[in-house]
Amino acid sequence: MKNFIYLSIIGLLAISCGGGSDDSETETKNTAPTVPVLTLPPDNKLCVDNTVSFEWNKSTDTNNDNITYKIEIAKDNQFTQIIETAEGTSTSTELELEKNTAYYWRIKATDDEGVSSDYSAAYKFYTAGDAEVNHLPFLPELTAPEINASVNTATAALTWNATDADAEDVLTYEVYFGTSNPPNVKINENNTTKTEEVTLEPATEYFWKVVVKDNKGGETVGQVWRFKTN
Repeated sequence: MKNFIYLSIIGLLAISCGGGSDDSETETKNTAPTVPVLTLPPDNKLCVDNTVSFEWNKSTDTNNDNITYKIEIAKDNQFTQIIETAEGTSTSTELELEKNTAYYWRIKATDDEGVSSDYSAAYKFYTAGDAEVNHLPFLPELTAPEINASVNTATAALTWNATDADAEDVLTYEVYFGTSNPPNVKINENNTTKTEEVTLEPATEYFWKVVVKDNKGGETVGQVWRFKTN
């Protein structure tokens, strides 16, 4: 009888010491900061001074991590010609740049765990020269078809966007299109719309580019874009 009572007490102690739940503490997943929003200089801005102030809205982080910002400034809208980078915790910086030059800039945010947001949308601006000059149009921006897209139709609308720091300038477009890279067949010139309809063959890779011209003799040659048909 004594042995039975002794074993019963041991069993009760084991139950009381074992705890009532095996739930482990849920670990909080680290998430990336929000994408910064650019504010200054605004898109398509003509900056009268080549010492340019950059500002952007503060990113937020659900984990309350510290945030560092990285700014990239390039001479092309694909950021293959990056000429300035800077990092810091401030939401503004100031940089001295070349005069009479088109620039493109973007920002990303990184928390202290090393997790980064996507880059912001890229803005573009022009720095003024010493004398009053005509500013070249900005590089054209692809709208459709996307780079390396697969197209299932017999025709396609090539579409793009283009702007100029000189708001009063009238822009026209030359479109080059074909199966060679770079394309050397001009299929339209003095086009005032930002779209061009083309006829396609199946199972073919196509290349195209746009030359943007203003009414003062300035022109900017765009990069080569590509897509294919199924």
